[in-house]
Amino acid sequence: MTEKRLGVPDLVPEEEAREDTVPLLFPVLEGFGPHAKSLFLGNLAAAEDPECLLEAGITETLNVSINMFPGPLTLSDGTHIRRYQLGMIDGEGNDPHLLAAAVYTVEGLMRGYVPAKPHYPKHRKGHVLVHCRGGRSRSVALIALWLSSFARDAFESFDAALAHLRALRGLDENYPLPPMLALAEEVRMRNLLGMATKP
Repeated sequence: MTEKRLGVPDLVPEEEAREDTVPLLFPVLEGFGPHAKSLFLGNLAAAEDPECLLEAGITETLNVSINMFPGPLTLSDGTHIRRYQLGMIDGEGNDPHLLAAAVYTVEGLMRGYVPAKPHYPKHRKGHVLVHCRGGRSRSVALIALWLSSFARDAFESFDAALAHLRALRGLDENYPLPPMLALAEEVRMRNLLGMATKP
């Protein structure tokens, strides 16, 4: 059995628990927005691995787990990784406005760049990693919603984006978990992303 980590449920299957110790990064979309950023789907282990992030050119991470917190991290070139978090549980009980806020956070990170100041930790423009614990459910539902709302040139619908992410991540139809898919559907049906939402 792998070492027990804070926040990892006891019922996590052994195969998943082993996989969660390995840094995993999957490039989802490249060259997006005015800063030509790439979006990556990954897991907590990748978010905590400085060599993995440096090689991928990632300088910002968005964590959508509510019970896990990747710590401060500085890459070997001195770049301080910027951490963002909008925590959700991987099950029922999330408010759809929170998922919509996470979608807008991805949009802001992918289109914009907040410059550093002399008294801020050293930073540079780079790519964006969205992750949860394993990168199977919360982050997949979030990215599929963002792709189908703000990257419609590449993904014409939520289902098309979801199919792409499942193939990329090697997931079957069990992931994302049903409550996360229902939450994404509620965001769309309530039009919480406004004109960005694909009918």
